[in-house]
Amino acid sequence: MAQPTPFDAKELKRRMHGAVEALKHDFGGLRTGRAAVSLVDPIHVDAYGASMPLNQVATVTVPEPRMLSIQVWDRGLVIAVEKAIRASNLGLNPQTEGQVIRLRMPDLTQDRRKELVKVAHQYAEKARVAVRNVRRDGMDQLKSLEKGHHMGEDEHRDKSDEVQKMTDDTIKEIDAALKVKEGEIMQV
Repeated sequence: MAQPTPFDAKELKRRMHGAVEALKHDFGGLRTGRAAVSLVDPIHVDAYGASMPLNQVATVTVPEPRMLSIQVWDRGLVIAVEKAIRASNLGLNPQTEGQVIRLRMPDLTQDRRKELVKVAHQYAEKARVAVRNVRRDGMDQLKSLEKGHHMGEDEHRDKSDEVQKMTDDTIKEIDAALKVKEGEIMQV
């Protein structure tokens, strides 16, 4: 009979932390009224017969607090980049000057701020679900180790408590990140 994989709490913690990092990356794409390079990270451009991230066809900078400047490297891709920006749901209107595309950040209305907060809550819930899935995987692994008599009942209980504590701590971290992002969005 094959030896079961040993329980690895560090691996579970790494996977839970990965969900938090993914959440922070998602939050980076939410507009708060200030220009940030991470705002255009999710945009992909149809270039050279493939879908490429914007940062692989252009340089993105923040010359002013409320403006992004996109320097497209290949003159033939300017229209494709402009089209990709318009197709994204960022609500930005690109202004093209040669190979440079400027994106002004309009003031956010109160309704738009509330919509962005709802989106932030959806991102946070997705991260919580990912963390709970990692917890479930860990608990299943512990159960199978106990059933196969590779772990005692007391050790199983201790490890289960450890997994639950990691889950609770990670969800608190997600909630704290959500609260910070909510504050940024609602700040006028």
